[in-house]
Amino acid sequence: MTASIVKPQTDEPQASPRLKDIIKTLPREVFLKNRRQAWTTVIINVLLVILGYVGLAIAPWFLLPPLWIFTGTALTGFFVLGHDCGHRSFANRKWVNDLVGHLAFLPLIYPFHIWRILHNKHHAHTNKLGGEDTAWEPFKPEFYDNFGAVGKWFYRRIRGRFWWVGSIAHWGILHFNWSQFEGKERQQVKLSVFVVLIGGAIGFPVLIATTGIWGLVKLWLIPWLVYHFWMSTFTIVHHTSPEISFTTADKWNEALAQLEGSVHCDYPRWVEYLCHDINVHVPHHISTAIPFYNLRLAHRSLKENWGDYIKERQFSWSLMKQITDTCHLYDPDACYKSFGDYRASK
Repeated sequence: MTASIVKPQTDEPQASPRLKDIIKTLPREVFLKNRRQAWTTVIINVLLVILGYVGLAIAPWFLLPPLWIFTGTALTGFFVLGHDCGHRSFANRKWVNDLVGHLAFLPLIYPFHIWRILHNKHHAHTNKLGGEDTAWEPFKPEFYDNFGAVGKWFYRRIRGRFWWVGSIAHWGILHFNWSQFEGKERQQVKLSVFVVLIGGAIGFPVLIATTGIWGLVKLWLIPWLVYHFWMSTFTIVHHTSPEISFTTADKWNEALAQLEGSVHCDYPRWVEYLCHDINVHVPHHISTAIPFYNLRLAHRSLKENWGDYIKERQFSWSLMKQITDTCHLYDPDACYKSFGDYRASK
């Protein structure tokens, strides 16, 4: 695991950067959409998913595990394409973004509009305490104490070795409830929910009728679980580290939350390719207008101009062990407190 976290050596107090000043240092070309590159990526991604499904349909049993991993990771690429659509950085026309976003999310049974709205809320309140950031906010100890035995048990698993099911819980709990929205947003959310429910009501019976229950498990459920493994892993690594603090609203700084509170993580090259560099994450938090194919150029620029703030990691079991062993409960001084340390302090 590596990290470039070098603060300026000076006796003078350092003024916090402003987000608009950070954005001004980025090359103009990182914001330009490339229609050919975007649609070429869509076509390649579709072909790779089809290749994975064909392999699963005809391969002997001993080749299924690597094919599940490949197909599920390629499906994660679908999510990343829909992710850009949600930020309107895929196409210039809103209806194109909405159409591609719904189609990309459909095999994942993920309602597009409700995810888009909640995810944009995450960007607006990154690492802010109080329930405003929807991604891996740590519980305060007093909240954890009053959560109930079942809730505590579940939370300990999600923040520990079962982090990889966190995305499933997030999907199921938050992404089918349109009552939390009003007006136009509620209508959009209802549309997205109905799209995936109708898609599932048609697709699952057809899959079972043609391939049986095992076909449903082999061709959809296990690749879907692989997708959620990556989504859980990506999102917890993006904003969770022993030295990254969630902060209260009165102390929250927009620029520092996006620049210092986001983590760049290097994964195996095949994962980066299939998932369209989504883990080049710091520039995405500086500006959601940067398309996925320009993230690496933007990251190089940020390292040149703001390298003292950039946090970089290398994906490994030791990284996940560090996060899941220590980053449990909010601590205002040490950022995080582990469950063990919290029990010992009581």
